[in-house]
Amino acid sequence: MKITRIRLERHTLELDPPFCAAWDPNPRRSFEATLVFVETDEGIAGVGSGDTMDGFDRYEHLFVGEDPLELERHVRVLETITFHAGRYWPIEAALWDLTGRAAGKPVAELLGAAIDQLPVYASTGEARSAEERAESALRLREEGFRALKVRIDRERLAEGVASVAAVREAVGDSMDVMVDLNQGWRMPGDLSDPLPAEDVRRLTEHLHDFDVFWLEEPLPREDVEGYAKLRADTGVRIAGGEMARTKSELEAFEAADALDVYQPDAVLAVGMTRAAELARRVLGRGRLFTPHTWTNGIGLLANLHLTAGVGGGPFLEFPYDPPGWTPERRDFMLAEPLRIDANGFLAVPERPGLGIELADDIV
Repeated sequence: MKITRIRLERHTLELDPPFCAAWDPNPRRSFEATLVFVETDEGIAGVGSGDTMDGFDRYEHLFVGEDPLELERHVRVLETITFHAGRYWPIEAALWDLTGRAAGKPVAELLGAAIDQLPVYASTGEARSAEERAESALRLREEGFRALKVRIDRERLAEGVASVAAVREAVGDSMDVMVDLNQGWRMPGDLSDPLPAEDVRRLTEHLHDFDVFWLEEPLPREDVEGYAKLRADTGVRIAGGEMARTKSELEAFEAADALDVYQPDAVLAVGMTRAAELARRVLGRGRLFTPHTWTNGIGLLANLHLTAGVGGGPFLEFPYDPPGWTPERRDFMLAEPLRIDANGFLAVPERPGLGIELADDIV
């Protein structure tokens, strides 16, 4: 079997009202999904999505004519491209999807089949008042969620802490609560300064009082020593690594024992193969592995298979913050949006590959 071409399709969903992501200074009035189709001479194709894939056309020739099942070869090629261009890891996800389809098995099974479902946490995306966030937490609990993540805007710390406090008071010990500072990276053109390390330390000590399950990306991702010190000094679990551009970035966190929770996104960071290798190492040392999943339904499926295959958890991120961010918006390219069951679990699809079923207007 040989790859004949890699085809990209861009689809856009208009957002009215807009989605106001806490990490983006600009309201999002549309949501774009770039779908990657890896096609072969035997008629089997794989699908992936995540990055915009801008500029990929000039590198397509590095894959055409090659065996799609030679995953390690393709990963190494993508690692060379990453140095020069974008995050083209949706190609690897599509190759895993193709490999699973060819074998007649779900990708999670190919990765180890450790578990077949995962409890999820509702990953909220908007900064809201303490009262609004507490009310939304109660609604999430009624829907079956066992945990949620609250965003804190570094320029509105007091409001963010008040939201965490209100959520904890509302749900008691019936839900785990994560907190995200979103300081690991910036949107293009965002030149705002990160919080000083001492302010982050004080905030972390304050959040300890609310029994947060973890604090995510409290510092710029380059400050590995700062992550290690914060983890050692505060007793709060520290999470990070979601957008690591190379495996060496993650290995630096490992070497410094700087993280409790490793979060590389399968379609944005280092890809499924390298993330699985990392997961097996850190899980073996008693750390947690649960990747970032804020792309779309296809990206969520890729990370679900990855996490289930290696036995990660204890939760999987489920981007969800209605009415601004819903499964219908997130998964508009799928025939049916991904939803949790009554107990707050997301099941691994039994279909071969990633289990993707595209919407009729996408096929």
